[in-house]
Amino acid sequence: MLLGGGHSHVQVLRSLGMQPLNGVRVTVVSREVFTPYSGMLPGHVAGCYDWREIHIDLGPLARFAGARLIRAEVVGLDTDAGSLHLNDHPGIRYDVLSVNSGAVPARHGEVGMAVKPIGRFLPRWQEVKDRAIAGQRVALVGGGAGGVELALAMRRALSRDIAVTLLTDTLLPGQTDAAVRLLRRALADSGVILEEGFRVAGAEHCGETALMIAADGRRNIADYLFWVTGVSAPAWLRDSGLATDANGFVQVDATLRSLSHPQVFAAGDVAALHGQPRPKAGVFAVREGPVLAANLRRALLGGRLRRYRAQRRFLTIMGTADGAAVATRGRWAASGRWVWRWKDWIDRRFMARFNELPEMPVERSNVPLALRDDAPEAMRCGGCGAKLGADPLRRVLARLPDQRALQERHRVLLGIGDDAAVLQVAAGQLLLTVDGFRSIVEDPYLFGRITAHHSLNDVLAMGGQGIAALALATVPLMTEAMMEEELYLLLKGAMDVLNEHGVPLVGGHSAEGAELSLALSITGTGHGSALTKQGLEPGDVLVLTKAVGTGAVLAGEMRGRAPSDHVAAAVASMDHSNARALEVLREHDARALTDVTGFGLLGHLGEMLRASRCGAIVDVDRVPLLPGSEALVAAGIVSSLQTNNERALTDFEVLGGAPMDARVRLLADPQTSGGLLAGIPPARAAACVAALRAAGYEAAAGVGTVTAGPWRIVIP
Repeated sequence: MLLGGGHSHVQVLRSLGMQPLNGVRVTVVSREVFTPYSGMLPGHVAGCYDWREIHIDLGPLARFAGARLIRAEVVGLDTDAGSLHLNDHPGIRYDVLSVNSGAVPARHGEVGMAVKPIGRFLPRWQEVKDRAIAGQRVALVGGGAGGVELALAMRRALSRDIAVTLLTDTLLPGQTDAAVRLLRRALADSGVILEEGFRVAGAEHCGETALMIAADGRRNIADYLFWVTGVSAPAWLRDSGLATDANGFVQVDATLRSLSHPQVFAAGDVAALHGQPRPKAGVFAVREGPVLAANLRRALLGGRLRRYRAQRRFLTIMGTADGAAVATRGRWAASGRWVWRWKDWIDRRFMARFNELPEMPVERSNVPLALRDDAPEAMRCGGCGAKLGADPLRRVLARLPDQRALQERHRVLLGIGDDAAVLQVAAGQLLLTVDGFRSIVEDPYLFGRITAHHSLNDVLAMGGQGIAALALATVPLMTEAMMEEELYLLLKGAMDVLNEHGVPLVGGHSAEGAELSLALSITGTGHGSALTKQGLEPGDVLVLTKAVGTGAVLAGEMRGRAPSDHVAAAVASMDHSNARALEVLREHDARALTDVTGFGLLGHLGEMLRASRCGAIVDVDRVPLLPGSEALVAAGIVSSLQTNNERALTDFEVLGGAPMDARVRLLADPQTSGGLLAGIPPARAAACVAALRAAGYEAAAGVGTVTAGPWRIVIP
C-alpha cells in the first residue's frame, strides 16, 4: 500500500513498471491524482510553466506500474489491524505500508492560505490573480528558499501597483552569505518588500484583511496572506501507534523502515530519519525514492535492505523569476541566466521520467497465423464496452425458441427487447432486469457503485422504482484475506447506492474467477404505465441527461493515454444517479424513454425509432461529450465494442461532414451507466433541459428532433 503520491512514491511506481513484482498487489491511495513537483511551483506562479507541466499524472503512472489507484483522503491508520481509514470510502487493509503523503503547514490560526498542499494552494492563487486590484497587498510568511522564490514569482505575475511583502525572522537560514546576498539583491530589484526580523507570533482577521503580529509588537496588514513556513505532522499520525519524533513525524531508520512497525516504511516530509536529522526539503524525498523502491521490493521478497545516507550538502537552485537563477552548494554560489537554463533542464528531465512513459502495447491473441485477422485485441474493454455486439445478439435471440405463448400464460406484458421485462401480478406490475460486467475501474468500491447505478438505470428507464436486488460477484483468486477484502469493498459500493435508492440487496452468489466482476438483478415496480422505447411522435425533442464518451475515455485509461482529470470526469458521470432525472422527465411529459448504454447513443436511439416507427435528426454539435473523448477517438483510441456499434451508422444519413468524424463516431461509443434518452413534447423541451441542469445534470441537452422521415445525422 503506497499512501500518497509524493516524490518518492512516483519513483517506486516507475520502478514497478520497469520491473514488475509478480504476486504482489500494489495499491496507491492519494487525495490528489496529480502530484505537483514543488521545484517547478515558483516557475508556474511566474508564468514559465503551465499547470500540466508541473504535475505528474498518477493515473497513467499507476497503470504503467500495474498498480490500482484509489482517490481518497486518509483520516486514520490502525497499525494493529493493518488498515487505513479513509474519508468517504471504506477502509482498506494492507500487508506492507509505505507513507509518502507529505506534511501539513505550520501556521498561526486559520488566517490566510498555506502553500502546502500545493493542490489546494493553486486554485486560491488563481483567485488572487483574478481578483487583486490596484492598491491591495499580498504578503508571504516564510523566508526560506520556497518563500523567497514564491515572493519573486508573485511579484512577476501581479500588477506593479499590487504590493508584495515577504515577512521572515531570518532570510534563507542555512544558506551561504553569498547566496543570501544574491537573493536579497534579486528581491530588491524586483520590488518585493522585505520585512526581516519579523517573527510572526499571531495572525487574525481584521475586517476584510489579515493582521500579522510579530513577537516584537510590529504589525503588518495584507489583503491576501500566504504561509510558506515549516511543516507539521498530519493529525492522523498521532493515534496510529507508530513511533514518532517530538514533532509527530514517523521515525524511520536508515532503511526508511519504521522504528516501531517493521511492515511500515516512510519517506519525504512525513518521515524523520533517525540519527540523520535534515530539513524538510523536496531534494531528500527525491533521493530517498530509489532506496525506498529497492527496500519495498526486498522487504516483500526477503532480501537485505539498502541503507540511505542523507546528504549534508546538496545543490539548491532558486529561480528569480526574471530568466535567471541562483545556485548554491556548500560555500559555492553562482547566478545568471545559464543557472536558470540548468535548473529548467534538470526539472524537465525529472518530470519526463514519469509523464513520458512507454506506450502500452496492444497485443493480438496468441493464435495460429490463419486466424490472426479475426482475433480480437488482447486488451479488451470492461463495462459496457465488453458487451456482445448488437448484431450477433440479435441473431442469437432469433434462433432461440419462441416464448410468446409461455409469456402470455405467465402474463408477461413486455419481454426481451426493452430495458426491463414487465410482468402483470395481482398487486400491479413487476419490472425485472439483470446487468453487469467485469471491472472498469481499479477501485472495487467505486466499481460496485457504478455497477449499481448502471443496473438501476434499466428500471429507471421504464419509469419504475427498484424494490429488491440480487448480486452475482466474481473475485479473482488471491489470498483468502485479500479476496474477502475485495468482495467487501465491491458489495459495500453496490449496497451504498442501492440503499440510497431504497433497494435492499436480498441475496446472491459469489465465485472465484479470472477477474473482478459484478452483476445485479433488479426487481422493481412501475409508477402507473411503464415508459417504454415506443411512443415517440414527430416534433418531439430528444433530450439526453448525460454526456457520452465513457467508452473512449476508459479505453484511453487502459492504454495510459487518458489524463486523470478526464478519467475522473467520466467516473463522476457514471457514479451519478439518474433517479432525479427520471422525475424531471416525467414532470415534462416524457413520451418514450431508454437509457444509453453499450450500444451507444445511435444504437439505443435506433431501438426507439424502430419501436415508434419514426425518423430523427441528430445534431452532432448539440450532443454533450466527456472531456478528452473526442481527441481520443480522433487518435484512434476507441472501445473494443466500437467497430460493432458503428454498424448502426449505416442506418443514418450523415449530412455536412464525414461519417468517420470523431464526433459522429462518438454517437456509437458504448456507455456505462450512461444517461437517459427521452422524447419530450416540443413545447416542454427547453424547460425540461433547464430543470435537468438545475437538478445537477449539467450536460443535459436536446440532441435532436423526431421526424416522420429518414434517420439523419447533421454536422453543422
